[in-house]
Amino acid sequence: MPCFKQPKHFQSLILLHWPLSYLALFWIVQPLFIYLLFTSLWPLPALYFVWFFLDWKTPEQGGRRSTWVRNWYVWTQIRDYFPITILKTKDLSPEHNYLMGVHPHGLLTFGAFCNFCTEATGFSKIFPGITPHLATLSWFFKIPLIRDYLMAKGVCSVSQPAIDYLLSHGTGNLVGIVVGGVGEALQSVPNTTTLILQKRKGFVRTALQHGAHLIPTFTFGETEVYEQVLYDKDSWMYKFQSCFRRLFGFYCCVFYGLGFSRGSTGLLPYPLPITTVVGEPLPVPKIEKPSQEVVDKFHTLYMEALHKLFDQHKTLLGSSKTQKLLFL
Repeated sequence: MPCFKQPKHFQSLILLHWPLSYLALFWIVQPLFIYLLFTSLWPLPALYFVWFFLDWKTPEQGGRRSTWVRNWYVWTQIRDYFPITILKTKDLSPEHNYLMGVHPHGLLTFGAFCNFCTEATGFSKIFPGITPHLATLSWFFKIPLIRDYLMAKGVCSVSQPAIDYLLSHGTGNLVGIVVGGVGEALQSVPNTTTLILQKRKGFVRTALQHGAHLIPTFTFGETEVYEQVLYDKDSWMYKFQSCFRRLFGFYCCVFYGLGFSRGSTGLLPYPLPITTVVGEPLPVPKIEKPSQEVVDKFHTLYMEALHKLFDQHKTLLGSSKTQKLLFL
């Protein structure tokens, strides 16, 4: 196990162990709200549930971001812990909308979270006039309070209606999709750069339908901050993980990093640099009903652009010269 100094701000990092933390809060908040309905405090959950249902469609209609939440001091502590940085290769014009592929997923997607869901790395100053939205699992927005917290950070649902709304209302919107999805989390082990992308073409079709420019991004160091225990596909543990995904939408990965005491093992990530490189936009024509041939063409161009982006920056950002980017 690598030897690192004991982290100073481990309390902040524990908050990021989602989506399992969101699932845990679901089982805590839901019963608590129901209990309060039968106490003298019943107006509080009653009013919230009324608001909850009246506000039901907001996550799929642009959300409700908060500059205050995106600028919380805790995000700068998380940024400095690794540290996390963002690298711009080209300016983004506010006159266009963008659909950004986020690679790799990693285990907890620290880079994308810090760079696009907060202002800790100065996104608004680096890309003036651009409003970022990071898409995540739709069912998170059905959890009381969690949905409001996510929307405040600019997170949106990964559902088709939510993405269509953002790409068709105004300009300067950037929607980030973790293309490899939760399946890519099982590929997240140190010294690997394997992406699930070969058959993931839906995001390209959506970009074509809206004429949204495609942006490749790659986060170097994302897969280095945790060790993961991998199981054989015939093992009972892998079958449990697959069943867990069918029930909750994501894998229950077994991973470890630093513990709370020096030299111990625990759930804190290793403090290694994480850098998200935002590539040059790939112009895409607006085609309401793109043919499969056109989708395949732009999907190939996207993969080539992503491969080029990786090769141009890998030696500068911690990967070896011989490291290859693999697409599954």
